Amino acid sequence: MLSSLSLVFRHAPIRVSAIAIFFFGFTGAATSPYMSLIGIRELGLSDALYSVLSFAAAVVNVSAAVTAGIIADRLGHFRSPMILAAIFGIVGFGLVYLVPTQLMFCVAALLFIPVFGSINSLIFANVKAISVGMPVRELIAVNSAIRAVLSASWVLVPGIVGALLAGGPSMLPAFLLASLACGVCLLLFIFGIERNPPPQEEGRVHTSFFRSVLQIGSSSVLTRLFAVSLISAMLHMNGTVLPLILTGKAGGTPADVGVIVGIVAFLEIIFILFWGWVEARTSTVLTMSIAATIYCAYLVFLGLADHPMDVYMLTLISGLGAAGIIAIPITYLQNLISDRAGLGSSLIAVNIFVSGGLSSLMFALGTAISDYAGTAILSAVAGLTGVVLLWVLDRPGRTEIAQGGGA
Repeated sequence: MLSSLSLVFRHAPIRVSAIAIFFFGFTGAATSPYMSLIGIRELGLSDALYSVLSFAAAVVNVSAAVTAGIIADRLGHFRSPMILAAIFGIVGFGLVYLVPTQLMFCVAALLFIPVFGSINSLIFANVKAISVGMPVRELIAVNSAIRAVLSASWVLVPGIVGALLAGGPSMLPAFLLASLACGVCLLLFIFGIERNPPPQEEGRVHTSFFRSVLQIGSSSVLTRLFAVSLISAMLHMNGTVLPLILTGKAGGTPADVGVIVGIVAFLEIIFILFWGWVEARTSTVLTMSIAATIYCAYLVFLGLADHPMDVYMLTLISGLGAAGIIAIPITYLQNLISDRAGLGSSLIAVNIFVSGGLSSLMFALGTAISDYAGTAILSAVAGLTGVVLLWVLDRPGRTEIAQGGGA
């Protein structure tokens, strides 16, 4: 597992990407816990307006990620799109801090910050592009290590920012810190990524924007994307039902929620590297299926928990399963459109969007026919359905798309 990190830090371009994704994660970890607090309580947005704003921002984010991926493929490099996205982040977070009004918050949350969010898929696309010729095992290890670095930012930053701003009149300075982190990303992209000469013709893609989007909509890609999204939706559902079950049926406190989330986030860093090691020695589909099945079991046991200690005891299998669901789909999704690093990596953002939507639908259905515990179990059933679908499409022994095949 340590060899995964050594691979990252041995290659300068990949090392820059790892540092950049840490500061990308910094921006979300610093501001996400306070976004609704600022928008609703400090600036006076209604709950309904904030919900609409959040959904619209998610649509803008996935659209920006797909568009940036297509443009980067046409350019033949990722440096310029990443620089532009970083500038959007500096402006967006800076606007919220400098001009804390409802209008500026909406503009930043609806346009600038979601476009900045496309950096996530662009960084993974850039890593894939600069890793051409690298053995599959090493590419898997690199993706796992970079995803672990992103998780590390979410473990470290919330506590640091919370401590810095504790006792202050507002959490708005978190957005200043996020803007500065975007500035670090910008400097890394400008000075850390080599300025490409005019791209070689074979490195560019001339497919039109519309035809590129149609590649995402092909049946081969969509069915596999849907299977992965059913699995990923379990993570979204857990984020919703865990606090409700823990502070409700299990009889815990809000403090327990924070401690458990922190423990799981820490374990994820270790287990992400572990799953990268396993995936490189077995197969992507088999590894993802095992991790997802473990998480299904966790959600079932979470639904049955009736004491805080039950949930604490589940943190190990929660972290183990969640780490696999977080990291393993990256390589799989990229290789659904294997000849297009930008477009293939944009599927990471599409998966986040679709899985979030599926989670919302399952939560509405689950709470309509059962309680929060039943909703957690329903999510596990949906996740297991995704595993079965994935196994039918790409079980080991068939030509596995995630091991380098195209759509």
